[in-house]
Amino acid sequence: MFLLNTWYVACRADEIPENKPLGRTICNERMAFFRGPQGIAAVEDFCPHRGAPLSLGTVCEGKLVCGYHGLEMGCDGKTVAMPGQRVRGFPAIRSYAVQERHGFVWVWPGDQAKADAGLIPELHWAHSPEWAYGGGYYHIKAGHLLMIDNLMDLTHETYVHSTSIGQKEIDETPCITKVDGDHVTTSRFMDGLPEAPPFWRMALRGNGLPDDQPVDRWQICHFEPPSHVMIEVGVALAGHGGHGAPADKKVSSIVVDFITPETETTHHYYWGMARQFRPQDAALTASILEGQGKVFGEDTEVLERQQANLTAWPERKLLLLNIDAGGVQSRRVIDRLLAQERGQAA
Repeated sequence: MFLLNTWYVACRADEIPENKPLGRTICNERMAFFRGPQGIAAVEDFCPHRGAPLSLGTVCEGKLVCGYHGLEMGCDGKTVAMPGQRVRGFPAIRSYAVQERHGFVWVWPGDQAKADAGLIPELHWAHSPEWAYGGGYYHIKAGHLLMIDNLMDLTHETYVHSTSIGQKEIDETPCITKVDGDHVTTSRFMDGLPEAPPFWRMALRGNGLPDDQPVDRWQICHFEPPSHVMIEVGVALAGHGGHGAPADKKVSSIVVDFITPETETTHHYYWGMARQFRPQDAALTASILEGQGKVFGEDTEVLERQQANLTAWPERKLLLLNIDAGGVQSRRVIDRLLAQERGQAA
């Protein structure tokens, strides 16, 4: 069961070429994305002629052409033409509201009459020259809620990411979880650490700061529905105010996580990092991107094996501990919104 009356990241805009569609399953719905006359469009990935996937076709003059018999589909899901056939009586297929914004393509899987572009999150870093962004994509064979759990509880860093961003002080510092409407925040502040972990030592050097001094470190995880997690992270030279330290005494970033359900046991994961220090340094961006990609690769293995276990033993009850509060509260927000959505549909 997924939230449908909401915006999900379907893909990056540069994943859709001019002359080919992109097939993608979102919330159990197979969709074909393509570039139409007015911009990117999306329709069911189903040709009304013989049921072939439209995503196997081509795009010609803004129309999606089926690769099986040449049926031409418009952006509104109506057949435009077909060789040797009159198409006036052809049934329309479903079309989806789509928006291209912040470098991503967003799709609304639910009631199209409720699709409000004003509900797409505003990403202040996406269009500012004072910020740099680099990111990537993973297809993960695990339910999207497991990724939300993972990101809203960073205690696992000590164990899963021991060679990059993990350190024992994460275990030793309690986190605080707060709920404000649909917004869940889990924060952890670690002051006076003897040193930063390897990834952050690299970032300190990249910003011209010493990497062998005590630091203050912070993690502030923000969940907002349907499944977006933004995490404020960073380290500052100790004694300069931690999270509030001046820019020349710290390295800080926003870890960007767009989690889009594919099926109940798979999801699309768009990850990245937006930073405000040395934004024009392309080599630093590449270095951070490489390091972050390895971190998320480690998460992928754990989550996929976790999903395999949960599928094999569906009757097992899982423990809920203090460190799970962020994920638990995020799931409660989703459950409440799902109940509202089902009630409105009824």
